[in-house]
Amino acid sequence: MKILFAATPSTGHLNPLLAIARMALARGDEALVATATYLRTSVEASGARFRPLAPGADIDLTRAEEILPERASLPPGPEQLRYNFERIFLDPMPRQAETLCRIIATDQPDIVVVDDLFFGATALFLDRKTPRPPIVACSITIMVADRPDGAPTMIGLPPALDEATRTSYAAMAVEAEKVFGAPIRAYADAKLAEMGLPPLPCGVLHSRHLMADAFLQTTVPAFEYDFGHMPEHVRFVGALPPPPSRDAALPDWWEQLDGSRKVVLVTQGTVANADFGELVEPTLAALGDREELLVLVTTGRRPIGNVRGPVPGNARLAEFLDFATLLPKIDVLVTNGGYGTVQLALRAGVPIVSAGRTEDKAEVGARVAWSGVGLEIPSQRPESRELRAAVDLVLTDPSYRARARAIAADMAAIDTPAAIFRVLDSLVKKSFSA
Repeated sequence: MKILFAATPSTGHLNPLLAIARMALARGDEALVATATYLRTSVEASGARFRPLAPGADIDLTRAEEILPERASLPPGPEQLRYNFERIFLDPMPRQAETLCRIIATDQPDIVVVDDLFFGATALFLDRKTPRPPIVACSITIMVADRPDGAPTMIGLPPALDEATRTSYAAMAVEAEKVFGAPIRAYADAKLAEMGLPPLPCGVLHSRHLMADAFLQTTVPAFEYDFGHMPEHVRFVGALPPPPSRDAALPDWWEQLDGSRKVVLVTQGTVANADFGELVEPTLAALGDREELLVLVTTGRRPIGNVRGPVPGNARLAEFLDFATLLPKIDVLVTNGGYGTVQLALRAGVPIVSAGRTEDKAEVGARVAWSGVGLEIPSQRPESRELRAAVDLVLTDPSYRARARAIAADMAAIDTPAAIFRVLDSLVKKSFSA
């Protein structure tokens, strides 16, 4: 089977697809990956063949603060979320669609797998005249679907437990539709009209799972809210494995991870890490005097010198750390709520402190708290005292690690490659017999 993978130009969007590509290559399938040129090395290291996105879609999101300068002036909330969707996901849609059509014509893949925010696939869903292979969307974030309690998405609201909360959520949903849902759908429909295509049949966020031929949610139900009856084509497939390390050498302090001290890992991921004053620096300040702790920081391949202020004696900084090897040694993860990072931590049974409000991070943090695997600090710039108290509580209350380990057991019970290829193989077989 020949599989075309297509990823939004971000490590967090690409890594889940590369995980599946490596699974495909291991069983003898062919794998092609279309994404930004700056990610070519990562693609080729997986063994897959690289295909560049068309100009206009081939962007480097590690330079988001340069190519999207207006973004920094927008506070976390609907306006910033709308800006992100328009610039990062919807503006490249025509060129992404052009890329898919070109590769489908030249390489003739049997099936296409996209990250669920790769909107180039939307054009192919709506074009009923042009034959195409099946298209599967793979989640890189929380499940976006209509909630039984009527809560709007992307605000980070836990499930309603009473009628008063449901009434409040209904009012919030009306406002959210006004300031985000309706404008972003109008923007998407205008883009589609320019391409000679009909409008979306549903909201922009919901289109990600409703329009795909199959949808892979990369977690287990215990981490997600109960959405009631879900469409048959939506499948929970467990957590994807972390990428293998390209850096063979371990840091010189690795032997200090011998169990003599509790270990806290702090990360802002690989994209939302332009300002370490948001989470890394206040966490170092919060825990710097705790000699009984070892505090590890990974800068997501940003220069270590970008971390300002004194580095405490109990801190160890690295531009990159191999999560596959490291996470089993960690006692608490402090994160800004990157979905992939949280799933990797849970796969290893590590409890979490989550603090972030941009993109989908409020929703991820809300699920961390709701599922009992850790604590959420609902702030983009948490104070050191908040971080200290949260880390202390997660370290001393065994219930958080117990819940994290329970979810890890749920993940281990799923044969993730088999679950994914049951979906892909079924769609290819069906397309050949049609």
